[in-house]
Amino acid sequence: MSRINASVDISRRPEDVFAYVTDPTHLPEWQESAVAVRRTGGPPGAVGQQVAVTRRMGRRDFDMTMELTQLDPPRSWHVHGVDGPVRGDVQGTVEPLDDGQRSRLTLSLDFEGHGMGKALVPLVVRPRARREMARDERKLKAILEGAGG
Repeated sequence: MSRINASVDISRRPEDVFAYVTDPTHLPEWQESAVAVRRTGGPPGAVGQQVAVTRRMGRRDFDMTMELTQLDPPRSWHVHGVDGPVRGDVQGTVEPLDDGQRSRLTLSLDFEGHGMGKALVPLVVRPRARREMARDERKLKAILEGAGG
């Protein structure tokens, strides 16, 4: 299956957008399914950092550990799931617009299923993520542009 890709233009400097989206503690603020995040290892804000993300799907909560595998501030990052039945893979880029006064955020998302996750990815996870991604980006844009959520 192909990756899920989405972009949004945000009226904030690339450095501001990058700092916010790469700080995992902000995930529950702008991602609908993220309910909690806690750091589990590695150096904070650096390649190797790991966080446990709790996501709600329907009435159930699922934990997954994500590891920051690439970081090139303020341009790009890559986070990959390292455990759980569904492992996300997120690549993000921030491009400057209007001489760096605005930004274009592009997120590329894919999933890898393990065990029962092999059935969940195509039937539940991928369709839900496609629907949620546009709402998440709108909420992120509103937060970063000062319109709240």
